[in-house]
Amino acid sequence: MFNKRILVIEDTEFMQRLIYDILRNEGYEVYSAYSGEEGLDMVTTVKPDLIVLDIVMSGISGFDVCRILRSDESNNLIPIIMLTAQDSEDDKLVGLEMGADDYIVKPFNSRELVSRVRNTLVRIERNRFANPLTGLSGNIEIQTELNHRLANNRQVAFIHCDIDNFKSFNDVYGFAKGDSAIKLTADIIRDAVHMAGNRDDFIGHIGGDDFIVITSWDKHEAICKFIIEDFDEKIIHLYNEKDRKNKYIVTKNRLGQVKKFPIITVSLAVVTNETRKYTNFMQVAEIAAEVKKYVKDMPGSNYLKDRRKE
Repeated sequence: MFNKRILVIEDTEFMQRLIYDILRNEGYEVYSAYSGEEGLDMVTTVKPDLIVLDIVMSGISGFDVCRILRSDESNNLIPIIMLTAQDSEDDKLVGLEMGADDYIVKPFNSRELVSRVRNTLVRIERNRFANPLTGLSGNIEIQTELNHRLANNRQVAFIHCDIDNFKSFNDVYGFAKGDSAIKLTADIIRDAVHMAGNRDDFIGHIGGDDFIVITSWDKHEAICKFIIEDFDEKIIHLYNEKDRKNKYIVTKNRLGQVKKFPIITVSLAVVTNETRKYTNFMQVAEIAAEVKKYVKDMPGSNYLKDRRKE
């Protein structure tokens, strides 16, 4: 979190100095605005990563500043922590309803301020990397998580989940229905990991119809079976009655030829470090891509584990 820019909008010199000293000691770049009007001007020039905003100020209030910032699309993602001098439930609720991310009641201690600032920045950073459709972690966090487990000699079972014939489904039913299939798959994977995995298992969404689960050697088989069974049971309900009865849809393939495409299925490629040593994400992803080619050629929903040795 070092070098993050924090703008403090507070009209008292004492409180400005207190917050400045606390946050500077934690390595943040701190900028001070002594009124709501000055703060709004500085948002454009400073481009802060977070704003600490007092509610009660001379001139426009912190509520007004928050409302103005949230009404501007270019600023509405900047996290805001509001300061209130009273332990007033109304102030907290109004601030949160206007789009504030957190609040601190004055007086506060340095530990609380630092914790709330750090936690808010971490949460926002994670949200930026998350897939907007499913809310699951994206590529950067997937790579970081896998590399961390490999570096610490953890048992790793890497499951790459891919939906078969997804493009044809999208072509026939449209992107909205395609998004429904993606979100349903994400929910199925979450349920599978919750029911059959470990508490610290990791779920990621590479993008499109590709998902990742990182678990331990002893859990991957149960997770894969749960995903396949649940997927095959639920995905059929996204089709209309005619296509469900036929068990296929008719559309053009990538060459422009009219073809029948079966109901979408799921293919799971599993790579573990039981018999092979891996040091980074790229090595594992490369093997998973090889395995995925084989499993996608198999009819229906399936999982396949790479059993090759060093």
